[in-house]
Amino acid sequence: MWRKGRPRPSDDLSRSRTETEQFTPEGVEQCMKRIESLLALVVAIVLSGTAFAAPTEGELMKEAKISKAQAEKTALAKIPNGTIQSGELEREHGKLVWSFDIGTHSTKNVTEVQVDAKSGKIVSVKTETPTDQAREAAGEGSQK
Repeated sequence: MWRKGRPRPSDDLSRSRTETEQFTPEGVEQCMKRIESLLALVVAIVLSGTAFAAPTEGELMKEAKISKAQAEKTALAKIPNGTIQSGELEREHGKLVWSFDIGTHSTKNVTEVQVDAKSGKIVSVKTETPTDQAREAAGEGSQK
């Protein structure tokens, strides 16, 4: 509802800007400073995101002192008659490790053996049931 003393809404569309509504050099400069600050913030966020991204296996390989073949030999010595199903270099709990899933013909369980990629010593040996393996695979799929 229109009130006396106020311009009608249709008047707003047709009237030109008054002098107080014109852009001033100070207003434009202030707007540009805000845009520059926002742009700097966006760049900082993007760069910090890439800094915290997980390193690639190639980047981790530069840190490893033990080769994959050496680590495989160490892991297989721990599991008699085992066969490596998969292996990867990863950082786990702050340690750089070669992690291998080793299966045997006698069971459906898989044994995960982790070998320290710097010292060559076994860090961890865990047996995973098929249920554990499915849970782990589902968790890895949701993280990617």
